[in-house]
Amino acid sequence: MVDTWVEASIMAAIAGAIGFFVVLRGSTFAAHAIPQGAFTGAAGAALIGANTLLGVGAFSLVGVVAIARWGRRGRHDVATALSLVTILGIGSLFLSMSTEYSEQTFALLFGQPIAVSPTDIAPTAAIGVACIVLVLLLYRSLVLCSIAPELAAAQGIRPDRVELWFLLAVGAATTMALPVVGALLVFSLMIGPPAAARYITDRPGRAMALSAVLALATVWVSIAASFWSDWPIGFFVGSLAVVWYSLGRFLARRPGAVGSGKWTRRYTA
Repeated sequence: MVDTWVEASIMAAIAGAIGFFVVLRGSTFAAHAIPQGAFTGAAGAALIGANTLLGVGAFSLVGVVAIARWGRRGRHDVATALSLVTILGIGSLFLSMSTEYSEQTFALLFGQPIAVSPTDIAPTAAIGVACIVLVLLLYRSLVLCSIAPELAAAQGIRPDRVELWFLLAVGAATTMALPVVGALLVFSLMIGPPAAARYITDRPGRAMALSAVLALATVWVSIAASFWSDWPIGFFVGSLAVVWYSLGRFLARRPGAVGSGKWTRRYTA
């Protein structure tokens, strides 16, 4: 449980921070597709007896490159959808060749938090540090490209390069999160808390911090509730994501609350 708590804390803080830009940029479909690549990588690694983290990272990278390259030459949503179905098809093939089909499928899709070992923590922490460094380096470009793309272009920022590096950060965060919450529930952590944070504050730095705090609260409560109730952790993660979003929408309706228009006005003035 201690290992699970540490692993989930690192993962949630990074997923919350990365997820803020996922919501701000409208990249939720990509954030849903990339974890499926991680799922396929984990399935392939389990099939050949390799390290699961390596398989997850490799196929996350494949998904990122496919979305980034195909998205430049056509509609971004179409490129993401094609990447998603291709990766899922390969994943289903890997799982059909496994001798532990049912158990492996459930663990990869919905997570297996109690299976976290002490040896998993160091690689997760290293990937987490790399994600934070990458986001800090891209911070200004990400904010400008997300809120004021014309201003970003006028300052010589290339959106395609920013998109590629940002998707790499999403893939790295997915690689960390898959063993704990699974491919389907990484999406919940990257969307629910950041969406709520964006409604509560119009300052990107504060919104990222609040998003990370809400993601931490989500996994902490989910782990404890899953332990005491013996219910799946995914149920609590998904439910709390909806709770945070609903709370953010409620607070945004107050007089003088932050609205999406204030984000645009603040950074294009």
